[in-house]
Amino acid sequence: MKRAILPCNGLDKQQGVLARELALRLMETQGAEVICPVLLNNSPARYEKALADASLLVIDGCPTRCASKLANKLGLRVDDKVLVSEEAKSAGLDVGESLRPGSVGMQLVEVMEAGLARAQELAVSEEPATDFESPTDYLTVTYDKFIFKIPAQGYLFNENDCWVQAVGSRARVGVSDFVQQSLTDITYFEPAEVGREIEQFDEIGSLESGKSMMDALSPVSGRIVAVNSQLVDSPELVNEDPYGRGWIAEIELTDFDSDKELLLDAAAYSMIVEKKAAEAQR
Repeated sequence: MKRAILPCNGLDKQQGVLARELALRLMETQGAEVICPVLLNNSPARYEKALADASLLVIDGCPTRCASKLANKLGLRVDDKVLVSEEAKSAGLDVGESLRPGSVGMQLVEVMEAGLARAQELAVSEEPATDFESPTDYLTVTYDKFIFKIPAQGYLFNENDCWVQAVGSRARVGVSDFVQQSLTDITYFEPAEVGREIEQFDEIGSLESGKSMMDALSPVSGRIVAVNSQLVDSPELVNEDPYGRGWIAEIELTDFDSDKELLLDAAAYSMIVEKKAAEAQR
């Protein structure tokens, strides 16, 4: 499938310059169509056909994520994302502040291009997703007018309010009912990169509402094999069904037995929720 690329427009920063360089590289090597964010914002109809016929890659320069927010504002379906500043950190490369790409900057462009190629290969070769069942029985924590639901069985939690449901060698992870009620109406979801190796408590995505922002921290270590792309267009699914349709990522587990030592069952997590709810009302 043809690829369209929406890069960051922040050419006053090194990360924005490298976002543009990556977009140009993919245009040359893959025949991708680069979408100008300024023209897209001012005249969305200009790119209507191009976006309808292609998968969309968004390349953000810095954590402001202007390109992603533009895509979200226009209701575009985003198939993949890259955050240049995070990629530089992961690769251990200091790209400096020059507005020219430079040798280190171009090295990072090559690293990001290779990572995107690997992610595409994984997307093609992955086994069918494991069947995960939504919970039916819950423990509840009541505080003031709030009622927080916690699956009674099959889920474990970290103290950062993220859950894991493991089936065989794979697991789904997401955020708890306490999180979705605390954030209120969730309006934006930033997924992690498919194919990335993660350690326990690494970031696996971020959620934003008009009230606040939260980075979801993985309860387990492994490799991200899928993200819930439905949340990009419909982040409100986390509010509606945090333990089911609102899952964030699917992970191929590497050391679940060790990970479980730092996780909580439903009863233990309910005590954490009760304490946090009380603190939030002070």
